[in-house]
Amino acid sequence: MKFSKKELLIVEICKMLKGLNHVAVGAFSPIPAAACLLSKRFNNGVKNISILGSENFNFFTNGGTELFDCAAQGRLDAFFLSGGQIDGEANLNLLGLKRNNEFYHRFSGSFGSAFLYFIVPKIILFREDHNKKIFVKKVDYISAPGINKKKIYRTGKVYRLITGKGIFKFDYKNSIFELKNLHPGENLLDLKRNTGFSFKTPNNIPFTKEPTKYQLHILRNDVIKDLRRIYPNFVEEYF
Repeated sequence: MKFSKKELLIVEICKMLKGLNHVAVGAFSPIPAAACLLSKRFNNGVKNISILGSENFNFFTNGGTELFDCAAQGRLDAFFLSGGQIDGEANLNLLGLKRNNEFYHRFSGSFGSAFLYFIVPKIILFREDHNKKIFVKKVDYISAPGINKKKIYRTGKVYRLITGKGIFKFDYKNSIFELKNLHPGENLLDLKRNTGFSFKTPNNIPFTKEPTKYQLHILRNDVIKDLRRIYPNFVEEYF
Protein backbone atom coordinates (compact mmCIF):
# COMPACT_ATOMS: atom_id res chain seq x y z
CA MET A 1 0.00 0.00 0.00
CA LYS A 2 1.38 3.40 -0.94
CA PHE A 3 2.20 5.86 1.81
CA SER A 4 3.95 9.21 2.13
CA LYS A 5 7.07 10.02 4.13
CA LYS A 6 4.95 12.08 6.52
CA GLU A 7 2.66 9.10 7.14
CA LEU A 8 5.70 6.91 7.84
CA LEU A 9 7.02 9.43 10.38
CA ILE A 10 3.63 9.76 12.08
CA VAL A 11 3.29 6.00 12.49
CA GLU A 12 6.87 5.60 13.77
CA ILE A 13 6.48 8.36 16.35
CA CYS A 14 3.17 6.78 17.36
CA LYS A 15 5.02 3.56 18.24
CA MET A 16 7.37 5.49 20.51
CA LEU A 17 4.45 6.61 22.68
CA LYS A 18 3.21 3.12 23.56
CA GLY A 19 2.15 2.72 27.18
CA LEU A 20 2.68 6.37 28.19
CA ASN A 21 0.23 8.26 30.37
CA HIS A 22 0.71 11.90 29.32
CA VAL A 23 2.45 13.35 26.28
CA ALA A 24 2.58 17.04 25.37
CA VAL A 25 3.16 18.63 21.98
CA GLY A 26 4.30 22.20 21.44
CA ALA A 27 2.75 24.62 18.98
CA PHE A 28 3.31 24.23 15.23
CA SER A 29 4.10 20.49 15.39
CA PRO A 30 1.56 18.77 13.13
CA ILE A 31 3.45 15.48 12.66
CA PRO A 32 4.06 14.83 16.40
CA ALA A 33 0.46 15.94 17.09
CA ALA A 34 -0.86 13.47 14.51
CA ALA A 35 1.27 10.73 16.07
CA CYS A 36 -0.25 11.44 19.50
CA LEU A 37 -3.78 11.39 18.10
CA LEU A 38 -3.03 8.11 16.34
CA SER A 39 -1.51 6.52 19.45
CA LYS A 40 -4.56 7.42 21.52
CA ARG A 41 -6.70 5.24 19.25
CA PHE A 42 -4.77 2.03 19.87
CA ASN A 43 -4.76 -0.32 22.86
CA ASN A 44 -1.87 0.54 25.18
CA GLY A 45 -1.44 3.85 23.36
CA VAL A 46 -0.90 7.15 25.13
CA LYS A 47 -3.78 7.90 27.51
CA ASN A 48 -3.64 11.69 27.72
CA ILE A 49 -2.35 14.23 25.22
CA SER A 50 -1.88 17.98 25.48
CA ILE A 51 -1.44 19.83 22.20
CA LEU A 52 -0.65 23.50 22.78
CA GLY A 53 -2.88 25.72 20.68
CA SER A 54 -5.67 23.16 20.50
CA GLU A 55 -9.06 23.70 22.14
CA ASN A 56 -10.08 20.04 21.95
CA PHE A 57 -6.85 18.33 22.99
CA ASN A 58 -5.37 20.51 25.68
CA PHE A 59 -5.63 20.18 29.47
CA PHE A 60 -3.99 23.55 29.99
CA THR A 61 -5.72 26.92 30.17
CA ASN A 62 -2.57 28.96 30.63
CA GLY A 63 -0.32 27.57 27.91
CA GLY A 64 3.36 27.07 28.63
CA THR A 65 3.14 28.03 32.30
CA GLU A 66 1.00 25.03 33.16
CA LEU A 67 3.04 22.80 30.86
CA PHE A 68 6.22 23.65 32.78
CA ASP A 69 4.48 23.11 36.14
CA CYS A 70 3.17 19.74 34.96
CA ALA A 71 6.63 18.66 33.79
CA ALA A 72 8.29 19.82 37.03
CA GLN A 73 5.81 17.74 39.05
CA GLY A 74 6.73 14.62 37.08
CA ARG A 75 3.36 14.39 35.33
CA LEU A 76 4.70 14.52 31.78
CA ASP A 77 6.15 11.36 30.25
CA ALA A 78 7.28 12.59 26.85
CA PHE A 79 7.81 15.79 24.91
CA PHE A 80 9.07 16.70 21.44
CA LEU A 81 11.99 19.03 20.81
CA SER A 82 13.67 20.21 17.65
CA GLY A 83 16.21 22.83 16.66
CA GLY A 84 17.55 25.02 13.91
CA GLN A 85 20.75 23.10 14.58
CA ILE A 86 21.35 19.76 16.31
CA ASP A 87 24.86 18.46 16.90
CA GLY A 88 26.50 15.13 17.67
CA GLU A 89 26.22 15.61 21.44
CA ALA A 90 22.47 16.18 21.15
CA ASN A 91 22.82 19.90 21.82
CA LEU A 92 20.00 22.04 20.41
CA ASN A 93 20.25 25.51 18.94
CA LEU A 94 16.92 27.31 18.75
CA LEU A 95 18.26 30.85 18.91
CA GLY A 96 20.14 31.54 15.70
CA LEU A 97 23.25 31.29 13.56
CA LYS A 98 26.48 33.06 14.41
CA ARG A 99 29.27 34.57 12.36
CA ASN A 100 32.28 36.24 14.01
CA ASN A 101 30.61 35.69 17.37
CA GLU A 102 27.49 37.65 16.35
CA PHE A 103 24.06 36.39 15.34
CA TYR A 104 23.24 37.01 11.69
CA HIS A 105 20.13 34.80 11.49
CA ARG A 106 17.51 34.21 14.17
CA PHE A 107 15.42 31.10 14.85
CA SER A 108 12.09 31.05 16.68
CA GLY A 109 13.58 31.01 20.21
CA SER A 110 14.21 28.56 23.03
CA PHE A 111 10.82 28.83 24.80
CA GLY A 112 11.79 26.78 27.86
CA SER A 113 13.38 23.95 25.87
CA ALA A 114 16.34 23.67 28.25
CA PHE A 115 14.00 23.28 31.22
CA LEU A 116 11.97 20.52 29.56
CA TYR A 117 15.11 18.83 28.19
CA PHE A 118 16.33 18.33 31.75
CA ILE A 119 13.18 16.97 33.37
CA VAL A 120 10.95 15.13 30.87
CA PRO A 121 11.99 11.44 30.94
CA LYS A 122 11.36 10.70 27.26
CA ILE A 123 12.52 13.41 24.89
CA ILE A 124 11.90 12.73 21.20
CA LEU A 125 13.97 14.91 18.90
CA PHE A 126 12.22 15.44 15.59
CA ARG A 127 13.27 17.18 12.42
CA GLU A 128 11.82 16.19 9.06
CA ASP A 129 14.53 17.84 6.95
CA HIS A 130 17.93 16.19 7.16
CA ASN A 131 21.00 18.05 5.91
CA LYS A 132 24.36 19.39 7.09
CA LYS A 133 22.95 22.84 7.83
CA ILE A 134 20.72 21.33 10.50
CA PHE A 135 22.77 18.37 11.74
CA VAL A 136 26.09 20.03 12.43
CA LYS A 137 29.33 19.01 14.11
CA LYS A 138 28.85 21.72 16.76
CA VAL A 139 25.92 24.08 17.21
CA ASP A 140 26.57 27.83 17.03
CA TYR A 141 24.72 28.33 20.30
CA ILE A 142 23.51 25.85 22.92
CA SER A 143 19.89 26.57 23.77
CA ALA A 144 19.47 23.18 25.44
CA PRO A 145 22.39 20.85 26.25
CA GLY A 146 22.15 17.18 25.38
CA ILE A 147 24.67 16.02 27.98
CA ASN A 148 26.03 17.41 31.24
CA LYS A 149 29.69 18.22 31.69
CA LYS A 150 29.21 18.37 35.46
CA LYS A 151 27.16 16.35 37.92
CA ILE A 152 23.79 18.02 37.57
CA TYR A 153 20.53 16.33 38.51
CA ARG A 154 18.72 15.40 35.33
CA THR A 155 15.85 13.05 34.52
CA GLY A 156 15.35 14.15 30.91
CA LYS A 157 17.07 12.13 28.20
CA VAL A 158 16.89 11.70 24.45
CA TYR A 159 14.82 8.65 23.66
CA ARG A 160 15.08 8.90 19.88
CA LEU A 161 16.05 11.30 17.12
CA ILE A 162 13.79 10.81 14.13
CA THR A 163 14.29 12.58 10.81
CA GLY A 164 13.13 12.21 7.24
CA LYS A 165 16.00 9.81 6.60
CA GLY A 166 16.19 7.58 9.64
CA ILE A 167 15.97 6.98 13.38
CA PHE A 168 18.81 7.33 15.89
CA LYS A 169 19.21 6.54 19.57
CA PHE A 170 21.71 8.30 21.80
CA ASP A 171 24.54 6.40 23.48
CA TYR A 172 25.00 8.33 26.73
CA LYS A 173 28.00 6.25 27.79
CA ASN A 174 30.00 7.42 24.78
CA SER A 175 28.06 10.64 24.03
CA ILE A 176 27.30 9.76 20.44
CA PHE A 177 24.26 9.06 18.28
CA GLU A 178 23.78 5.54 16.95
CA LEU A 179 21.77 4.80 13.82
CA LYS A 180 18.86 2.51 14.56
CA ASN A 181 16.88 2.47 11.30
CA LEU A 182 17.01 3.77 7.76
CA HIS A 183 13.71 4.74 6.20
CA PRO A 184 12.65 2.91 3.01
CA GLY A 185 14.37 4.36 -0.04
CA GLU A 186 17.26 5.85 1.97
CA ASN A 187 20.87 4.64 2.06
CA LEU A 188 23.76 4.96 4.50
CA LEU A 189 26.10 6.82 2.12
CA ASP A 190 23.55 9.57 1.49
CA LEU A 191 22.77 9.78 5.21
CA LYS A 192 26.45 10.31 6.05
CA ARG A 193 26.81 12.92 3.32
CA ASN A 194 23.92 14.89 4.83
CA THR A 195 25.00 14.63 8.49
CA GLY A 196 27.63 16.97 9.86
CA PHE A 197 28.57 14.79 12.84
CA SER A 198 29.86 11.24 13.18
CA PHE A 199 27.54 8.52 14.42
CA LYS A 200 27.75 4.82 15.17
CA THR A 201 26.29 2.31 12.73
CA PRO A 202 25.34 -1.31 13.43
CA ASN A 203 26.65 -4.09 11.19
CA ASN A 204 23.16 -4.68 9.82
CA ILE A 205 20.95 -1.62 9.49
CA PRO A 206 17.25 -2.49 9.34
CA PHE A 207 14.80 -0.46 7.33
CA THR A 208 11.91 1.19 9.13
CA LYS A 209 8.82 -0.98 8.83
CA GLU A 210 6.19 0.26 6.44
CA PRO A 211 2.87 1.35 7.97
CA THR A 212 0.17 -1.29 7.96
CA LYS A 213 -3.11 -0.90 6.10
CA TYR A 214 -4.90 -0.63 9.43
CA GLN A 215 -2.59 2.10 10.74
CA LEU A 216 -3.01 4.09 7.54
CA HIS A 217 -6.78 3.61 7.61
CA ILE A 218 -7.06 5.01 11.15
CA LEU A 219 -4.70 7.85 10.29
CA ARG A 220 -6.42 8.87 7.06
CA ASN A 221 -10.00 8.48 8.24
CA ASP A 222 -10.07 9.25 11.97
CA VAL A 223 -6.94 11.12 12.98
CA ILE A 224 -7.11 13.59 10.11
CA LYS A 225 -10.59 14.72 11.20
CA ASP A 226 -9.19 15.79 14.57
CA LEU A 227 -5.94 17.14 13.13
CA ARG A 228 -7.87 19.37 10.72
CA ARG A 229 -9.24 21.32 13.70
CA ILE A 230 -5.71 22.18 14.81
CA TYR A 231 -3.72 22.31 11.57
CA PRO A 232 -6.19 22.86 8.69
CA ASN A 233 -3.54 24.08 6.25
CA PHE A 234 -1.28 21.10 6.91
CA VAL A 235 -4.13 18.65 6.34
CA GLU A 236 -5.25 20.45 3.21
CA GLU A 237 -1.77 20.37 1.71
CA TYR A 238 -0.65 16.85 2.57
CA PHE A 239 -3.80 14.79 3.03
